Amino acid sequence: MKLGRSDFPQGFLFGAATAAYQIEGSSFGGAGSTHWDTFAKGPGNVIRAEDGAIACDHYNRMDADLDLLADAGMDAYRFSTSWARVLPEGRGPVNQEGLDFYDRLVDGCLSRGLKPFQTLYHWEMPSALADLGGWTNPDVADWMADYAEVITKRIGDRVHSIATINESWCVAYLSHFLGHHAPGLRDIRAAARAMHHVNKAHGRTMTRLRDLGMQNCGIVLNFEATEAASDSAADRTAATMQDATHNRWFIEAITKGTYPADALDGLAPHMPRGWQDDMAEISQPIDFLGVNYYTRGLVAADPEAAWPHTKPVTGPRDKTQMGWEIYPEGLERTLTRMARDYVGDLPLFVTENGMAWPDAVGVDDDARIAFIDDHMQAMHRAIAGGANLQGFFYWSLMDNYEWAFGYEKRFGLVHVDFDTLDRTPKASYHALKSAIAPRRNAP
Repeated sequence: MKLGRSDFPQGFLFGAATAAYQIEGSSFGGAGSTHWDTFAKGPGNVIRAEDGAIACDHYNRMDADLDLLADAGMDAYRFSTSWARVLPEGRGPVNQEGLDFYDRLVDGCLSRGLKPFQTLYHWEMPSALADLGGWTNPDVADWMADYAEVITKRIGDRVHSIATINESWCVAYLSHFLGHHAPGLRDIRAAARAMHHVNKAHGRTMTRLRDLGMQNCGIVLNFEATEAASDSAADRTAATMQDATHNRWFIEAITKGTYPADALDGLAPHMPRGWQDDMAEISQPIDFLGVNYYTRGLVAADPEAAWPHTKPVTGPRDKTQMGWEIYPEGLERTLTRMARDYVGDLPLFVTENGMAWPDAVGVDDDARIAFIDDHMQAMHRAIAGGANLQGFFYWSLMDNYEWAFGYEKRFGLVHVDFDTLDRTPKASYHALKSAIAPRRNAP
């Protein structure tokens, strides 16, 4: 790789990220059912109807997996805690075995010199709450704050940071309007409510965390580099609309207490009554912003389609196994845009960036190495451009359950054989390890 630790500011953190449902194994340790367990059983929702019942068996292999992080010389580990593992019914009785697991996880990080970066919600709505409407129910804000209080009272004294929600756009729009993720709805009323309630839950949870005396709290949002597919006025308007729904909706609510007017043109009639009253709590100060970035979105107008009258266009660049265009310039643009337009000098972290590639043990991993290097260069340029970027977490530590794509798409630095569950570090793992090796004093 062209860049390494010495090219980044002193104290810059390098790590890897995972999510509970994708690696732990939801059938272990008394965890309750989530809407992903049931969504996966619906026809056509997930490749081969695969679910996270076993996943990577991280629940039983946690120590070995933490050793992989430490052996790579990483500074931090971004993980999520499962709501349904802590509270199997979403509310009510606590699963002590689940709390004990996360207790061991945090202590395991600290004993290896890894800073624990916790995410409270990474897409696992307990089934009992999904039965009540999940993110479409206005009470979800209080449900989530109560869950946050339970887990924070157990591990909050030792985690380095807490993110409320991972990728609010995926939680709300992708899952309730486009229908690609659980609960798989294609309903504009449900989407509008979810898009507001996920922000409301963030705000209510931040309030609860502050009441508990917690610092270093924020949120993780996903962004695409949205561009018009052509210079036509119609395509430029389409790109502006998609930027509003995909990028600006959540960051403007959190940093400015407003929603983009162009997105409200379509969503306002379906929003919950009195939503404006929630904006002050939603826009309370955060301590950091996590930025997830993978690709750009080329957009064209589609006047025959339903609102928002847009359609995706395939870009010309090389694609990952997900079919996502490799576009590292978009990461630089996103980071500098966040600093310039929304958060100023607030600490930023690239909390996810990585590529899926159809690799196997012993197969050439050069494409992933190049991807990481190109995006590290984009981060380096963003820092030079004024972004207060303080860390990078590669997605993901290991191959895992990739949601609607089951176990087919491989993002990991570490190969997982899903028959034996054996772990094998890839060439990209070793390349990143070499790049982030400790600074050495000049002779």
